[in-house]
This record gives sequence, C-alpha cells and structure tokens, in this order.
Amino acid sequence: MSTTPTLSRWDPFRELSRVQQHVNRFFEDNYLRRAGESSLTAWAPEVDIHETPDALVLEADLPGVNEKDLDIRVENNMLTIRGERKFEKKVSEENYLRVERAYGTFTRSFSLPHTLNTEQIQANYEKGVLTVRLPKREEAKPKQIKVSVNVGK
Repeated sequence: MSTTPTLSRWDPFRELSRVQQHVNRFFEDNYLRRAGESSLTAWAPEVDIHETPDALVLEADLPGVNEKDLDIRVENNMLTIRGERKFEKKVSEENYLRVERAYGTFTRSFSLPHTLNTEQIQANYEKGVLTVRLPKREEAKPKQIKVSVNVGK
C-alpha cells in the first residue's frame, strides 16, 4: 500500500473565519461579564481635563452614580474622586441576558500643580457629568503687558 499525499486547496477565508471564532471565544471567555456573576468588575470613569485662562476644569463621566455616593477631596496637592455605581436589579437575575456596564467603587487621583487655589475649588454634578473647577492663583494667571512705543522726533 502506497500512501499518496493528498492536496487540498487552501481557502484563506475559511482560515480567517476560524481565527475570528477563536478571537470571539477568547473575548467572551475572558472579558465579557455575564448575568449572575457574583463579582462585578471595578471601573474607572473617563475624565477630560482642559485649561482656561482662569482655571483647570475636570469633567468626569459618572452616569448612574448618585451624588451622595461621590467623595471629592484635595490633600497634599492631590485631587481624589471616589464613588460608587451600585448595581440595582430592576428585573430578576435570571432574566438578564447580558451585563456589560461596570459597577462598584472607583477612585481616580490627579496630581495638581502648585499654581492652583485649592481653597476655591468648585464641583458640580449634572446629567451624569461631574465638573470640578480648579481656579488658578492670581499670580499664575496670564497677564497682558502693554508695550509702549517711543516715536522718534
């Protein structure tokens, strides 16, 4: 009996489909949270920080966080925002098909420059967005200097 090698035609799309299935399975097994899990993954809200002539402004997305569950502190030139988004079961657990939003406690900390007036910090929470305004000290604000021009005689 002789064994003759069999040639099969290579189909790149079939191989791509297999790779896609492996990638999907990897993400489903390792990253997607399913209903009924006992431990909910910790999360960190996204934050934007921008500068105005008078202040630094921090905006944090905190949808579903109750204002009473927020704690904002400044200590040793470090701004720390702590809070919790609670998982409230509005339907019975067995009716959930997927739970993708993160719940639980979070902490975000930001080092502050010494040019800020930490005594005048203001925080506002509206429509799920926390805005923290960190005013600059007077000496740190930009100053316009008028230039006088001497016109020759």
